[in-house]
Amino acid sequence: MPFTTPRKILFGDCDPAGIVYTPRISYFVIEAIHEFLSHRLGGEGLRKLFAMGVMPPARALSIEFLAPMAWDDLIHVQVSSGPLGSTSFSFAVEARGAGGEVCFRASMTQVCVCPESKQPVALPDALREALRND
Repeated sequence: MPFTTPRKILFGDCDPAGIVYTPRISYFVIEAIHEFLSHRLGGEGLRKLFAMGVMPPARALSIEFLAPMAWDDLIHVQVSSGPLGSTSFSFAVEARGAGGEVCFRASMTQVCVCPESKQPVALPDALREALRND
C-alpha cells in the first residue's frame, strides 16, 4: 500500500490570486518526505537519521507542475522511495487533488553526510532496509 499524506492548502501558501505560490510546493514535497521517513523509520524521521550519524542534505530536487492548487483545496501527496545509492537515497512524490487530477510530481535525492567532516558516508543499513522494498 503506498504512503499517502493529506495536505490542506493554506491562505499563506497562496499568492494574491489565491493560487499556490510556486516555491511553496517544494515545502509540500519536503514535508511529505519527512512524514514518509517517520513512517518508515518508526519515529520522527529526521531525528532518526541524525541518530544514525548522518545529515541528509538534498542533492537534487525536481518538480513538475501539472494543475493549479488553490486556498482550501485538499491534496493527497503520495511518496515512495526511489533508487538507493552507496551514499544517497531518493524519493518520488505525486500529489492529487480532490478530483483525482495530478497537481504535481517531484523527485528528490538526498546524500548521507557525516556531521563532523561534512563528507559523504555510506547509507546506514537501517536506512537502506527501511527504504527497500517500496
